[in-house]
Amino acid sequence: MRVLVPDREEFRTLAVEGVDLAFYSPEHVPGGGADGVVLWLAPAKLRDELLALPGLKWVLTLTAGIEHVANALPPGVTLYNAHRLHDRTVAVHTLAGMLAAERGLHRFRDAQRGGRWLRTMDLGTLDGARVAIWGYGHIGKILEELLGPFGAHVTGIRSRTPEAERDAALAGADWVVLLLPSTPETRGIVNADALARLKPGAWISNQGRGNLIDTEALLAALDSGHLGGALLDVTDPEPLPEGHPLWSRENVLITPHIASTTRDLIARGAEYTQAFLEAMAAGREPEGRVEAGQKY
Repeated sequence: MRVLVPDREEFRTLAVEGVDLAFYSPEHVPGGGADGVVLWLAPAKLRDELLALPGLKWVLTLTAGIEHVANALPPGVTLYNAHRLHDRTVAVHTLAGMLAAERGLHRFRDAQRGGRWLRTMDLGTLDGARVAIWGYGHIGKILEELLGPFGAHVTGIRSRTPEAERDAALAGADWVVLLLPSTPETRGIVNADALARLKPGAWISNQGRGNLIDTEALLAALDSGHLGGALLDVTDPEPLPEGHPLWSRENVLITPHIASTTRDLIARGAEYTQAFLEAMAAGREPEGRVEAGQKY
Protein backbone atom coordinates (compact mmCIF):
# COMPACT_ATOMS: atom_id res chain seq x y z
CA MET A 1 0.00 0.00 0.00
CA ARG A 2 1.53 3.31 -1.12
CA VAL A 3 0.57 6.35 0.94
CA LEU A 4 1.58 9.99 0.58
CA VAL A 5 2.08 11.94 3.81
CA PRO A 6 3.32 15.45 4.61
CA ASP A 7 7.06 15.98 4.33
CA ARG A 8 7.60 16.93 7.95
CA GLU A 9 10.15 15.62 10.40
CA GLU A 10 7.45 14.11 12.61
CA PHE A 11 6.07 12.09 9.68
CA ARG A 12 9.51 10.99 8.48
CA THR A 13 9.80 8.72 11.52
CA LEU A 14 6.63 6.74 10.74
CA ALA A 15 7.02 3.07 9.89
CA VAL A 16 4.19 0.62 9.26
CA GLU A 17 4.71 -2.89 7.90
CA GLY A 18 3.16 -3.22 4.46
CA VAL A 19 2.96 0.55 3.91
CA ASP A 20 5.27 2.36 1.49
CA LEU A 21 5.42 6.02 2.55
CA ALA A 22 6.18 8.85 0.15
CA PHE A 23 6.47 12.46 1.23
CA TYR A 24 4.89 15.48 -0.41
CA SER A 25 5.35 19.22 -0.03
CA PRO A 26 4.10 22.30 -1.91
CA GLU A 27 7.30 22.10 -3.95
CA HIS A 28 7.23 18.37 -4.71
CA VAL A 29 4.64 15.61 -5.18
CA PRO A 30 6.19 12.17 -5.76
CA GLY A 31 5.40 10.63 -9.12
CA GLY A 32 3.21 7.58 -9.59
CA GLY A 33 -0.09 6.69 -8.05
CA ALA A 34 -1.13 6.14 -4.44
CA ASP A 35 -3.61 4.06 -2.51
CA GLY A 36 -4.07 6.76 0.10
CA VAL A 37 -3.20 10.34 0.99
CA VAL A 38 -2.84 11.87 4.45
CA LEU A 39 -3.85 15.44 3.81
CA TRP A 40 -2.67 18.26 6.05
CA LEU A 41 -1.05 21.66 5.78
CA ALA A 42 -1.71 21.59 2.03
CA PRO A 43 -2.82 24.71 0.11
CA ALA A 44 -5.66 24.28 -2.38
CA LYS A 45 -3.47 23.74 -5.43
CA LEU A 46 -1.45 21.01 -3.71
CA ARG A 47 -4.62 19.44 -2.30
CA ASP A 48 -6.16 19.20 -5.76
CA GLU A 49 -2.99 17.67 -7.17
CA LEU A 50 -2.94 15.03 -4.43
CA LEU A 51 -6.62 14.21 -4.89
CA ALA A 52 -6.01 13.62 -8.60
CA LEU A 53 -3.41 10.89 -8.04
CA PRO A 54 -4.16 7.72 -10.02
CA GLY A 55 -5.41 4.72 -8.05
CA LEU A 56 -6.50 6.76 -5.04
CA LYS A 57 -8.82 4.78 -2.74
CA TRP A 58 -8.96 6.86 0.44
CA VAL A 59 -8.01 10.20 1.96
CA LEU A 60 -7.39 11.01 5.61
CA THR A 61 -7.64 14.71 6.37
CA LEU A 62 -6.00 15.52 9.68
CA THR A 63 -8.64 18.14 10.35
CA ALA A 64 -12.04 18.02 11.97
CA GLY A 65 -13.76 19.97 9.19
CA ILE A 66 -14.19 18.22 5.85
CA GLU A 67 -15.76 20.74 3.47
CA HIS A 68 -12.41 21.76 1.98
CA VAL A 69 -11.83 18.14 0.96
CA ALA A 70 -15.33 16.73 0.45
CA ASN A 71 -16.13 19.27 -2.26
CA ALA A 72 -13.04 18.22 -4.27
CA LEU A 73 -13.06 14.48 -3.56
CA PRO A 74 -13.13 12.25 -6.67
CA PRO A 75 -16.02 9.76 -6.95
CA GLY A 76 -15.42 6.45 -5.21
CA VAL A 77 -12.73 7.76 -2.84
CA THR A 78 -13.43 7.20 0.86
CA LEU A 79 -12.88 10.16 3.18
CA TYR A 80 -11.78 10.02 6.81
CA ASN A 81 -11.35 12.93 9.21
CA ALA A 82 -9.45 13.25 12.48
CA HIS A 83 -11.92 14.91 14.80
CA ARG A 84 -10.44 13.11 17.82
CA LEU A 85 -7.18 14.97 17.20
CA HIS A 86 -8.92 18.30 17.79
CA ASP A 87 -12.09 17.78 19.83
CA ARG A 88 -10.80 18.33 23.35
CA THR A 89 -8.55 21.25 22.42
CA VAL A 90 -11.43 23.10 20.76
CA ALA A 91 -13.65 22.45 23.76
CA VAL A 92 -10.98 23.74 26.16
CA HIS A 93 -10.41 26.83 23.98
CA THR A 94 -14.15 27.52 23.99
CA LEU A 95 -14.40 27.19 27.75
CA ALA A 96 -11.34 29.40 28.25
CA GLY A 97 -12.93 32.15 26.16
CA MET A 98 -16.21 31.94 28.06
CA LEU A 99 -14.45 32.22 31.41
CA ALA A 100 -12.31 35.11 30.17
CA ALA A 101 -15.39 36.97 28.93
CA GLU A 102 -17.35 36.41 32.15
CA ARG A 103 -14.43 37.70 34.22
CA GLY A 104 -13.90 40.67 31.90
CA LEU A 105 -10.28 39.81 31.17
CA HIS A 106 -10.46 41.51 27.77
CA ARG A 107 -11.44 44.79 29.45
CA PHE A 108 -8.66 44.53 32.00
CA ARG A 109 -6.16 43.82 29.21
CA ASP A 110 -7.36 46.90 27.34
CA ALA A 111 -7.00 48.96 30.52
CA GLN A 112 -3.52 47.53 31.06
CA ARG A 113 -2.41 48.85 27.68
CA GLY A 114 -3.41 52.33 28.81
CA GLY A 115 -1.89 51.95 32.27
CA ARG A 116 -5.31 52.23 33.94
CA TRP A 117 -6.32 50.51 37.19
CA LEU A 118 -9.83 49.46 36.17
CA ARG A 119 -12.33 48.91 38.96
CA THR A 120 -15.68 47.32 38.08
CA MET A 121 -18.40 45.20 39.66
CA ASP A 122 -19.70 44.11 36.26
CA LEU A 123 -18.17 40.64 36.37
CA GLY A 124 -19.81 37.24 36.20
CA THR A 125 -19.27 33.50 36.37
CA LEU A 126 -20.80 30.55 34.56
CA ASP A 127 -22.62 29.40 37.69
CA GLY A 128 -26.25 28.94 36.67
CA ALA A 129 -25.59 30.09 33.09
CA ARG A 130 -27.71 28.49 30.39
CA VAL A 131 -25.54 27.37 27.48
CA ALA A 132 -26.99 26.28 24.14
CA ILE A 133 -24.48 24.25 22.13
CA TRP A 134 -25.61 24.43 18.51
CA GLY A 135 -23.90 21.56 16.75
CA TYR A 136 -23.89 19.00 19.55
CA GLY A 137 -21.34 16.45 18.39
CA HIS A 138 -18.00 15.24 19.74
CA ILE A 139 -16.76 18.71 20.73
CA GLY A 140 -20.10 19.72 22.21
CA LYS A 141 -20.22 16.69 24.47
CA ILE A 142 -16.71 17.36 25.78
CA LEU A 143 -17.58 21.02 26.32
CA GLU A 144 -20.66 20.02 28.31
CA GLU A 145 -18.47 17.82 30.51
CA LEU A 146 -16.01 20.67 31.05
CA LEU A 147 -18.79 23.14 31.88
CA GLY A 148 -20.27 20.87 34.56
CA PRO A 149 -17.97 21.89 37.45
CA PHE A 150 -18.66 25.57 36.71
CA GLY A 151 -22.39 25.16 37.35
CA ALA A 152 -23.60 25.80 33.80
CA HIS A 153 -26.76 24.19 32.38
CA VAL A 154 -26.26 22.85 28.85
CA THR A 155 -28.77 22.19 26.09
CA GLY A 156 -27.46 20.45 22.99
CA ILE A 157 -28.97 21.29 19.60
CA ARG A 158 -28.63 18.85 16.70
CA SER A 159 -29.83 18.94 13.11
CA ARG A 160 -32.74 16.71 14.11
CA THR A 161 -33.78 18.88 17.07
CA PRO A 162 -37.35 20.13 16.44
CA GLU A 163 -37.41 23.78 15.39
CA ALA A 164 -39.59 24.91 18.29
CA GLU A 165 -37.31 23.15 20.80
CA ARG A 166 -34.23 24.67 19.16
CA ASP A 167 -35.67 28.19 19.19
CA ALA A 168 -36.69 27.88 22.84
CA ALA A 169 -33.16 26.79 23.82
CA LEU A 170 -31.61 29.69 21.92
CA ALA A 171 -34.04 32.25 23.32
CA GLY A 172 -33.31 31.21 26.90
CA ALA A 173 -29.52 30.95 26.56
CA ASP A 174 -26.97 33.18 28.23
CA TRP A 175 -24.39 31.67 25.86
CA VAL A 176 -24.87 30.28 22.36
CA VAL A 177 -21.90 28.20 21.23
CA LEU A 178 -21.69 27.46 17.50
CA LEU A 179 -19.94 24.22 16.58
CA LEU A 180 -21.68 23.66 13.26
CA PRO A 181 -20.01 22.71 9.99
CA SER A 182 -20.40 24.89 6.93
CA THR A 183 -23.10 23.40 4.71
CA PRO A 184 -25.75 24.89 2.43
CA GLU A 185 -28.19 24.54 5.34
CA THR A 186 -26.01 26.24 7.95
CA ARG A 187 -24.43 29.13 6.06
CA GLY A 188 -25.89 32.36 7.41
CA ILE A 189 -28.06 30.47 9.90
CA VAL A 190 -27.32 33.11 12.54
CA ASN A 191 -28.88 36.09 10.80
CA ALA A 192 -30.60 39.23 12.04
CA ASP A 193 -33.79 37.34 12.91
CA ALA A 194 -31.92 34.65 14.83
CA LEU A 195 -29.90 37.23 16.76
CA ALA A 196 -33.03 39.24 17.61
CA ARG A 197 -34.56 36.14 19.20
CA LEU A 198 -31.66 35.76 21.64
CA LYS A 199 -32.16 37.18 25.11
CA PRO A 200 -30.70 40.64 25.76
CA GLY A 201 -27.14 40.41 26.98
CA ALA A 202 -26.50 36.92 25.59
CA TRP A 203 -23.03 36.12 24.29
CA ILE A 204 -22.34 34.16 21.14
CA SER A 205 -19.26 31.98 20.66
CA ASN A 206 -18.29 30.63 17.24
CA GLN A 207 -15.75 27.83 16.89
CA GLY A 208 -17.50 26.30 13.89
CA ARG A 209 -17.18 28.24 10.65
CA GLY A 210 -17.21 31.96 10.06
CA ASN A 211 -20.01 31.92 7.50
CA LEU A 212 -22.48 30.55 10.04
CA ILE A 213 -22.99 34.16 11.15
CA ASP A 214 -24.16 37.11 9.08
CA THR A 215 -21.35 39.50 10.00
CA GLU A 216 -23.33 42.69 9.33
CA ALA A 217 -26.18 41.40 11.48
CA LEU A 218 -23.70 40.52 14.23
CA LEU A 219 -22.24 44.03 14.18
CA ALA A 220 -25.71 45.54 14.35
CA ALA A 221 -26.66 43.36 17.33
CA LEU A 222 -23.43 44.27 19.12
CA ASP A 223 -23.75 48.00 18.43
CA SER A 224 -27.37 48.09 19.56
CA GLY A 225 -26.39 46.55 22.89
CA HIS A 226 -28.68 43.57 22.33
CA LEU A 227 -25.76 41.13 22.45
CA GLY A 228 -23.48 41.03 25.44
CA GLY A 229 -20.53 40.14 23.23
CA ALA A 230 -18.97 37.58 20.94
CA LEU A 231 -16.09 35.11 21.00
CA LEU A 232 -14.93 34.43 17.46
CA ASP A 233 -12.29 31.90 16.49
CA VAL A 234 -13.65 31.99 12.95
CA THR A 235 -14.93 34.98 10.99
CA ASP A 236 -16.48 35.94 7.68
CA PRO A 237 -14.39 37.08 5.90
CA GLU A 238 -11.39 35.06 7.04
CA PRO A 239 -8.73 36.16 7.64
CA LEU A 240 -10.39 39.26 9.03
CA PRO A 241 -8.87 42.18 7.11
CA GLU A 242 -7.11 45.11 8.72
CA GLY A 243 -9.55 47.87 9.60
CA HIS A 244 -12.59 45.59 9.79
CA PRO A 245 -15.10 46.93 12.37
CA LEU A 246 -15.04 43.71 14.41
CA TRP A 247 -11.44 44.48 15.45
CA SER A 248 -12.50 47.61 17.30
CA ARG A 249 -15.46 46.26 19.27
CA GLU A 250 -14.61 46.17 22.97
CA ASN A 251 -16.89 43.20 23.67
CA VAL A 252 -15.54 40.99 20.89
CA LEU A 253 -12.68 38.55 21.50
CA ILE A 254 -11.08 37.27 18.31
CA THR A 255 -8.61 34.44 17.83
CA PRO A 256 -7.31 33.58 14.32
CA HIS A 257 -8.84 30.11 13.79
CA ILE A 258 -6.50 28.47 16.28
CA ALA A 259 -8.98 26.78 18.65
CA SER A 260 -7.51 23.36 17.85
CA THR A 261 -3.88 24.46 17.82
CA THR A 262 -1.38 23.22 20.39
CA ARG A 263 2.41 23.31 20.43
CA ASP A 264 2.49 19.53 19.90
CA LEU A 265 -0.22 19.37 17.24
CA ILE A 266 2.01 18.15 14.40
CA ALA A 267 3.53 15.44 16.60
CA ARG A 268 0.05 14.33 17.66
CA GLY A 269 -1.01 14.36 14.02
CA ALA A 270 1.85 12.01 13.17
CA GLU A 271 0.89 9.69 16.03
CA TYR A 272 -2.70 9.67 14.81
CA THR A 273 -1.50 8.82 11.30
CA GLN A 274 0.60 5.94 12.62
CA ALA A 275 -2.42 4.39 14.35
CA PHE A 276 -4.60 4.98 11.29
CA LEU A 277 -2.13 3.31 8.92
CA GLU A 278 -1.66 0.38 11.28
CA ALA A 279 -5.41 -0.21 11.22
CA MET A 280 -5.51 0.07 7.43
CA ALA A 281 -2.57 -2.31 6.98
CA ALA A 282 -4.20 -4.85 9.30
CA GLY A 283 -7.46 -4.75 7.37
CA ARG A 284 -9.37 -2.99 10.14
CA GLU A 285 -11.69 -0.06 9.52
CA PRO A 286 -10.06 3.08 10.99
CA GLU A 287 -12.15 5.56 12.93
CA GLY A 288 -13.30 8.81 11.38
CA ARG A 289 -15.00 7.53 8.22
CA VAL A 290 -17.18 10.27 6.77
CA GLU A 291 -20.50 8.98 5.54
CA ALA A 292 -22.32 10.59 2.64
CA GLY A 293 -24.59 13.36 3.87
CA GLN A 294 -23.07 13.30 7.35
CA LYS A 295 -24.50 16.12 9.52
CA TYR A 296 -23.86 17.66 12.91
